Formats: sequence, C-alpha cells, structure tokens
Amino acid sequence: MKRRLPSRALLLITLLGLGGCAVGPEFVAPQAQLPAQWRASTATPAPSAPVQDALNASWWDSFGDPTLTALIAEAGAANVDIRIAYEHLRQSRAALGITEAGALPRAGAGASYQRGQNSEAGLADPSGRNGRSSFNLWQTSVDASWELDLWGRVRREVEQSGAQSQAALEAQRGVVLSIRAETARNYILLRGAQNQLAVLNKTLDNANRNLALTRLRQREGVATELDASQADAQAAAIEAAVPSVTLRVDQLMNALALLLDQPPHALHERLAVVAPIPGGPVRVPVGMPSELAERRPDIRRAQATLHAAVAAIGVAEGDFYPRITLSGNLGLQALQLRDLDTDNAGIFGMGPALRIPLFEGGRLRGRLRLRESQAQEAALLFQKTVLAAWHEVDNAMTAYQSQQLAHASLERASASARRALVNAQRQYAAGASDFVNVLSAQNAVLTSDQARVSTQAAVSLALVDLYRSLGGGWQ
Repeated sequence: MKRRLPSRALLLITLLGLGGCAVGPEFVAPQAQLPAQWRASTATPAPSAPVQDALNASWWDSFGDPTLTALIAEAGAANVDIRIAYEHLRQSRAALGITEAGALPRAGAGASYQRGQNSEAGLADPSGRNGRSSFNLWQTSVDASWELDLWGRVRREVEQSGAQSQAALEAQRGVVLSIRAETARNYILLRGAQNQLAVLNKTLDNANRNLALTRLRQREGVATELDASQADAQAAAIEAAVPSVTLRVDQLMNALALLLDQPPHALHERLAVVAPIPGGPVRVPVGMPSELAERRPDIRRAQATLHAAVAAIGVAEGDFYPRITLSGNLGLQALQLRDLDTDNAGIFGMGPALRIPLFEGGRLRGRLRLRESQAQEAALLFQKTVLAAWHEVDNAMTAYQSQQLAHASLERASASARRALVNAQRQYAAGASDFVNVLSAQNAVLTSDQARVSTQAAVSLALVDLYRSLGGGWQ
C-alpha cells in the first residue's frame, strides 16, 4: 500500500517547483543582419586599402604620430564627458546592487522605551492597571522578512536592472570611442590648418618677391604701373587670408584643450611647431562584418536595452500573481528595565503574509501592454542601429578611398602648377611674357596647394571616421 504524502509536503514541493520558473518571455539575443563581406568601395585602386584583418583596438597608433597617441591617452584619462559617463555606470551598478538585495531576506534589530497610559474603556492595558495610571514599556527585538519569489518576478527585476547596467557600460564605452575619435579629428584638422597657413605664408613670400621684382622693373622702365598694382593687389589678398587661418589654428588648439580638460591656450606652446598631417597605413584592417555587433558600443547598448525591456514584461506579468512574504520577530518586553533579562520577558511571532491583487482598475493590464510596446520599440531600435552602423561603415570606406584618389590627383596638379609658376617667372624676368601670366600661375599654385592640403587632411579624417564606425578603441 502506497503512503500518501501529507498535504503540507505536497504544497512545499509545489512551491519549490514554481520557484524554478520565471514569469515573462525569456530573452534571446537578436541576430544582427550584416553582410558576409565588406563591399569594395571603388573599382580604381587607392594608395591605402581596407583589408579584412583583425581590427587594432588602438587604431590611432596606425597614424604613426606620437603626439596624437599622447593626446588620445590624455583625453581618455581626463575628459569630463568620459568621467561623467563613468559616474552614470557606477550609479547603474549601485542600482543593480539595490535590486539584487530585494531578492534576499531582510533583518533588523531595535529597542524602544515608551511611557504611556491606556484608556479605562478601551483595549486591554498591558500593565494590568486598567488604564488608571501610566506605565513604562521596555522592548528589544530582532525581526526578519523574506518575499518568496515563487513566480520569478524579483528575478526578472534583477535581470532588468542587470541589463540596464550593461547598457550604461556600453554607453560609457561609446563616449570613450567618440572622445578619442573627436581628439584625432581635431588634431588632424589642426595640422591641416597649420599646413594651410604654411602654404599661405610661402605663397605670400613669393608674391612679395614678385612685387619687389615688378617695382624694380618699373623703375627701370620695363614694367608698367599696372603690373606693379596687380602684384601689390595679389600680395594684399593673400595676406588678408592669413588671419582667418591663424584664428582657425587657435580655435582647434583650444578645442583639443577642452577635450583634455585643460584651460584655453594650454596646448599652444606644445603644438605650435608645424608638423605633417598624419597619414594612415597602406593596409587598413577592418575586420569582418559579423564582428561589428560585438565591437560597436551603440549596437551592444541597443541589445542591452532590448534585454531590459523584455525582462520588464516579466516584472509586469509578475504583478498579476500573489505575493507571499515570510516574516518573524523575536524579542524581549517588560514593564521594568530590570525584567528584560528574565525568562518570562520573551516574545516572538512568525508566519506568512499573502497579498492577492483582486481589483486594480486596469492598472496592471495597462502596465503590461506598456512594457510589451516598449520591448517592441527596443527591438525596432536595435534593427535601426545595426542598419545605421552598416551604412556608416560603407560610407566611411567609400569616403576614404575617394578622398585618397582625389588627393593623388591634386598632388599631380600642385606639382604641375609649381612648375608652371617657375616658367612664368623666368619668362617674365626675361621679358618674354606679360606679368599677367605670373599672376595667373601664382593663383593656380595657391589654389592647388590649398586643395592638396585639404584633401590630405580629408583622407586622414575619413580614416578616423572609418575606425570610429567600426567600433574600435574602447577596450
């Protein structure tokens, strides 16, 4: 004959079984829809080409510029935005700790003293004086309580808070990536502006020499007043462009100082010497498209946000179920302080408390619909983030190769313009051509040199954008 389990044992087994499950849907990490290979941007080969090798996390080292490397390291340590993002991360981790504590039992201890008097016509007087006089009441106790997470609601809250903490971590990584890329961009723009200023000063020196030569030839009766006026006008026009470029150099130095949490003009002495615009390597490792979702902080953050939204559905579903709380207390109570340590001063109480939601006016169902809609929105935002990242990488690769091809053409144009200027100056000095040819050739040199410097900076800026779009640099 089989023995039947007692009803209380059956109830305990049932409750333990329920404790192993959790309300709400289980989160499944979404698959990012990305191509198997990065598309070749142009048919014409460029001097430097992206290759699908492993991406170097310290991508700024590939520029081979020690100053740039040092500035990025300093920005990573001192930038205020990075420090603010880190504090947000600390706050989210503290919130996670608070939520995790909700799944654990709570215990506390206390002591009290009360001087009082009860009503003669009211409830029983614990002093036995029937409310005719006041009395002292001394009490000490230890109490504990614990909510049985039978349906997994608390576990979903912990899961949601953990995903939110992960999202904060990815946001902090995204700030690090952005600040490092912004530091590199400002440094490249600074070197580009300094080289533009060098081109202007060199062209201005050449224009002043032409002006001096024209005035000398005018005194000798070979050149005309028109030639001298045109030479003077050209030198003045070039000179007028110098202050605006100088201002641009100062502004970029201050922008770098701000990124490094330093006051204005703090970097002027350090960066005053003109240096070449840093260029990239011949082979630019870009990794595989399948790795993009693991590298880009915005994709990782969108996934963590989706995880938190899915867990929130479980929390909302858990509110439909009863809550069972176990509580108990153990203490001492006496009318006289000296009696607290006697055997008959002990008090205790323990037992479960049950709360069942019977009527909430549609609040619980409305909250569940809200959480389900928020999860759907988070899923759509994840898809949008992945697609936007794919577009950014593709556009950055195209821009990088296109800027390289433009720069190569402008290098040839600049060299040809300089040769044309030398020939025009020789012919003018020999009296074989008009001064107009010299002015035209000099303008062509200035235009082509400025364009060459601009595209050289644009090539490096496009490479920075490519590295940033690939999600490198936040380790």
